[in-house]
Amino acid sequence: MSTPSAKPSFFAELQRRNVYRVGAMYAVAGWLLVQVVTQVFPIFDVSALVQRIIVLAIVAGFPVALVLSWIYELTPQGLVRTDEVVPDASITRHTGQQLNRAIIGFLLLAVLMLLARQFWPHTAPVAAEAGSAAPVVAANDKSIAVLPFANLSRDPDNAFFADGMQDEILTKLFKIGALRVISRTSTARYASSPENVGEIARQLGVANILEGSVQKAGNSVHINVQLISAAGDTHLWAESYNRTLDDMFGVEGEVAQAVAEALNARLSGAEQQAVAARPTSDPVAYELYLRARAASATTYSFSGALQDVDAFREVVKHDPGFAQAWAQIALSMSVLYFDGLDQQRSTAAAVREAAETALRLAPQSAEALFAHAYYLYRVEHDYAGALEDFRLALEKQPKDPLILQGMFLVERRLGRWDDAIEHGRAAAALDPRDVSTISPLGCEGLNYLRRFDEARAVLNQARQVNPDEPNVLACLAQLEQVQNRLDAADALLARVPVDPHEVESLPRIHQYMYRRRFKDLSELLRQSLPSDDQALSGPDLQNLIYLGYAQKWSGQAPTARATFERAVRVLAASPDAMEHTEIVGYATLGLAYAGLGERDQALAAAAQGVEHNRTDAIKGAFSEIAQAQVQAQLGNTDAAIALLPHLLEVPAGLNPALLALDPVWDPLRADPRFRKLSGNADSPAPARP
Repeated sequence: MSTPSAKPSFFAELQRRNVYRVGAMYAVAGWLLVQVVTQVFPIFDVSALVQRIIVLAIVAGFPVALVLSWIYELTPQGLVRTDEVVPDASITRHTGQQLNRAIIGFLLLAVLMLLARQFWPHTAPVAAEAGSAAPVVAANDKSIAVLPFANLSRDPDNAFFADGMQDEILTKLFKIGALRVISRTSTARYASSPENVGEIARQLGVANILEGSVQKAGNSVHINVQLISAAGDTHLWAESYNRTLDDMFGVEGEVAQAVAEALNARLSGAEQQAVAARPTSDPVAYELYLRARAASATTYSFSGALQDVDAFREVVKHDPGFAQAWAQIALSMSVLYFDGLDQQRSTAAAVREAAETALRLAPQSAEALFAHAYYLYRVEHDYAGALEDFRLALEKQPKDPLILQGMFLVERRLGRWDDAIEHGRAAAALDPRDVSTISPLGCEGLNYLRRFDEARAVLNQARQVNPDEPNVLACLAQLEQVQNRLDAADALLARVPVDPHEVESLPRIHQYMYRRRFKDLSELLRQSLPSDDQALSGPDLQNLIYLGYAQKWSGQAPTARATFERAVRVLAASPDAMEHTEIVGYATLGLAYAGLGERDQALAAAAQGVEHNRTDAIKGAFSEIAQAQVQAQLGNTDAAIALLPHLLEVPAGLNPALLALDPVWDPLRADPRFRKLSGNADSPAPARP
């Protein structure tokens, strides 16, 4: 008589039913899914609440999976209760082998993810693809953003004091090399005391937030400041300051030192001196300075720069030894000089005086070095000297995105493109919510290198910050134009305000030309130009050339001649503009002479422009393009075509689409060599309207 087999133990049954394997597979797969949720979802701005719900659901599903694996068995007929499966029909052993393979696969994925997190950079990429949210930069425990200070004064006019104090504290924090500080531009969009501190810190890529409020009443000022750790929304430090206007000058330095101590950031001796330095002892000058800093233009505009010059001039009237105010004057005037927008007051001598005064008063100041670097860049075109000043400024403020951006701008001119792109990316990574820091990398760097996909990704990152920024939309339109996508360019330009004086107007002017809407372009430019020659700015002189050719190509020959003669007359009377300013110069003069048909003068001016800008990688390319255009307009087909292969390769040069679209090349279209270069070997010349 046979003895019945012993009933298997509970643990043996767990093994037979693959409960252990299901648990192991769920644990590894669940961990992987949690990593995807916490690492990927934030990039698409999925709320923290949704992320927590998903993670909790994954955790709650673990015991459910174990229970289901005990109760049911997967058979060829589907899920069947384990107790109802005929022993001979059970395939638990086969299912176990499949589970083993799945566990091994998930473990390999987990190992790869751990290796990627260990060795891959922890900073989010600078560029974001179109349609994605702005990238989130990984935080470290010594990173900080200073949110706008709240104005608690009864008089709303005192809001400048809160804004200026925030700006001054930021400036002091930038001098501490151990900290990574987000600029005012990136934080301006946030509230003074928000409820979602953790989310703001995540967007800015910082571990800490500094909040503050200012209450000014008469001669008394009350300042509250608190440092918050984004992890857990915990307060690390807080302080109140009650001062009079006569004793305000060192508060920003005291706050910066306290923040550094709270974050265990050690200051060198030089950093301690820089942070503790008081900019002035004149309370009136200090208040005017805070007002000027608060009102300082955040965009690259003519009116804003003029207002800055006036405001900071008032500061130095009260304290001629205020170095930072002189530095701000030099910066604003250098912009106006560079773009030829204020030729009466912002002269080369005036910019030099302000920059050198700042450097003489504070030779070790990062602000003075920064302003002097831009004077050398924008006025003297001494790019090597400017780069050295930027380097010295960066030693004093190692993580200042504006200094890195200055290096990016100068290195392009020197043809050091790899260094320029590296510094442009570093600036954008340090300031992920500042459009003015991000967009030049795409518009004036990667675009010039014909790395169009990378340029578009960077500009789309800027659009995530501000979808309606005109300069970014105009730059994206340029990218479409150089790839012969005029419909896409039209859609972008429809959202850009029409102002022929602003830099973002150029893609619109080009679009009119590429569409051969010469009469429309003539009317737009004619209305925008002043009638007085003395009132013509640099952009106006450039627009005169576009106007002259639009008139010429639309059959208005006498009117076009008068326009070209006006351009020559004004340029001949402005030798300084010919030599130094960014927009006007020999290229403009050469094209004006070519429009008049004055061959010798046109060729001489174009050649002089090439020689004058030989050491500038960007203006040099622009001058060579103008020389080729002059040759084309004069009917020198061989000479013009001989210049084109080089211009199709050099950074900031031409593209086949521009050769195909731009009417300035129409005199060359019958030549098969030109048609091959333009990518239209079999296409006839576009018809004029």
